[in-house]
Amino acid sequence: MEPHPPTPPEPPWTRRRALSTGAAALGALAATPLLSACGGDEPARRVGGGGGRRTELTFACAAFTGGAAGMQSFADRYNTAQSRYRVTVRNLPPPSSSTECHQQLTQLLARKDGTVDVFAQDVVWIAELAAAGWVHPLDRDVSASLRRSFFPGVVEACTYRGRLVALPWYVDAGGLYYRTDLMRALGRKPPTDWHELADTAAEMQHRRVPMGYLWQAKQAEILLCDLVEFIASNRGRIIDPSGAVRVDSPACVEAVQFMRDLVYRYKVSPSEVFSWDEEPSRRPFTAGRVGMMRHWSYVYGVSQNPDQSKVVGKVDVAPLPSFPGGTSSSCLGGYQLGVAEGSRNKEGAMDFLHWLAGTEAQLAFALDFGNAPSRVSVYDEKKLAKGQPAMVKLKEAFGNGVPRPVTPHYSRVSLALQSAVSRALVYGDVRGTLRSARRDLEAIV
Repeated sequence: MEPHPPTPPEPPWTRRRALSTGAAALGALAATPLLSACGGDEPARRVGGGGGRRTELTFACAAFTGGAAGMQSFADRYNTAQSRYRVTVRNLPPPSSSTECHQQLTQLLARKDGTVDVFAQDVVWIAELAAAGWVHPLDRDVSASLRRSFFPGVVEACTYRGRLVALPWYVDAGGLYYRTDLMRALGRKPPTDWHELADTAAEMQHRRVPMGYLWQAKQAEILLCDLVEFIASNRGRIIDPSGAVRVDSPACVEAVQFMRDLVYRYKVSPSEVFSWDEEPSRRPFTAGRVGMMRHWSYVYGVSQNPDQSKVVGKVDVAPLPSFPGGTSSSCLGGYQLGVAEGSRNKEGAMDFLHWLAGTEAQLAFALDFGNAPSRVSVYDEKKLAKGQPAMVKLKEAFGNGVPRPVTPHYSRVSLALQSAVSRALVYGDVRGTLRSARRDLEAIV
């Protein structure tokens, strides 16, 4: 089991669209220096000669498209758009190799020798890297208005002990996928309440499909993602903002009991969900054997691909349901941006960071790489609706995003919760198991 679980799996690469807006259009965002000098930096690396000298910056980033050339090509848009800095991408292992990516990144940051200036980090690493002192705080460099331009759940995930330590880049979140033809045949709308979902799934299962509702409860990181969604939609927290462990609160107990009830009481989810992660749960749905399913954003594209799906044109996605009095909640995934404390040119690092998080660059990244923007306004762009319609459909889910527990000990917290919740789901005694889990977590955090 990986000590540092990955963010949701990246979808298979299906398209790389060139923007009609080229580097010149992106230049409007990057050409003007965004920040005054940070002061106190060591001498920066310089490239070029004479009047063409630039400061060299290094961007450590996971290989989102399977090689350094893809991200370097994207960084070259910035290099072309301004003349003060040149960014070179240092390619790390892809998100699917999360442990290796995390190990290489922490080794680079721990050196604090200027090797890395800007880096991309899995959302669950943010608190750990900040607690280690490897991240430059961003409070003074990111205005309140800029923070408000991002989905609030992502900003929360980028905050550690009241300080902004990362800047939102791209997001992922869970949504409720459903068969539009079955929903229409039953005269129903997508459920907004968990108990309504159980009723709808039972009717679908009785009349139309073998399985009413699929989700993921394998003893792995995906179980934590589903758990966070159930608990948050019941106004619960595993660890509250003060750091207190609340995993055995009434809201958490009710949420976990309902997860178990989906299998053993309502019988709308097969017991196989206890051993399924993303792809084993996705395949029956796109094979036409399931009425509804919780899954990540990449599934919409798969469901519309005739080579992979038997339900093309019969699938839509809606926000996940909630418990009475709660609100729809989706577990946040994705990679966010940071400035290395060891950077020798924090002014340049912040300039590139702002460019990456800017509206034009986020639109380009979404269209070229298929990763959903963290800036809300990008979802109003016609180019996004045309090139990545699934992202626009999931805007509400992204807006309902909630982070997993924000703690520098996340990997240990995750493993402890996986074990406890898995036992509760399979064997019962939800209240007692979560009470024991609270004691375990308190010893960790």
